[in-house]
Amino acid sequence: MRLRSRIRRILFAALLGFVGISTFLVALYAVVPPPITPLMVIRLVQGEGLHKDWVPFEQVSPHLVRALIASEDARYCTHSGFDWKAIQDAIERNREGGRTFGASTITQQTAKNLYLWPGRDFLRKGLEAYFALLLELFMSKQRIMELYVNVIEFGPGIYGAEAAARHHFGKSAAELSRREAALLAVVLPNPRKMSASKPSGYVSKRAGTIQARMNDAPQIEEGRMLCR
Repeated sequence: MRLRSRIRRILFAALLGFVGISTFLVALYAVVPPPITPLMVIRLVQGEGLHKDWVPFEQVSPHLVRALIASEDARYCTHSGFDWKAIQDAIERNREGGRTFGASTITQQTAKNLYLWPGRDFLRKGLEAYFALLLELFMSKQRIMELYVNVIEFGPGIYGAEAAARHHFGKSAAELSRREAALLAVVLPNPRKMSASKPSGYVSKRAGTIQARMNDAPQIEEGRMLCR
């Protein structure tokens, strides 16, 4: 009995420690740019470089923000971290044997990129959901997007909008055109194999679709995201 009681106390203390540390990290990144992410460390160990340059939300082209929402998470402004309709649609497609598309929101992808490792195991997905809830609790939609565009992988060793814009188009993230923004958004599902600056036929066609969808994405005015 004493051993069981001790184990329970240890597990409870570990749980409290995890909740405390994770909450601290989320609260910290609500105001401080993350210096590095687990994925960046993994890629470095694998021999890839590290090219990143943090830029505030105001210095990211509104075209890119709207392209990312149009491509990755059309209901970004209205959900609380999880797009239940997209999840239900994915389940239905899976039952019907159709092609399965991801239902992860930008919030979930930000949580994964900031705190976790690549993979599809249940532990990682569970932690992703937990961190997504914390992000929505502690941060505004604009801050989550600011983190997202600065840490996502756009190519081997290339992280964030600024590094991606410089690498692919020789300009700053603030100067990206509508077309260039759509091309960058397209490659996100597989940024190590698809290129925004040397687009395949699929990437080029998909970018056109995203450009059309951008008309319905939230407006960005004077450096502020107008989520209604």
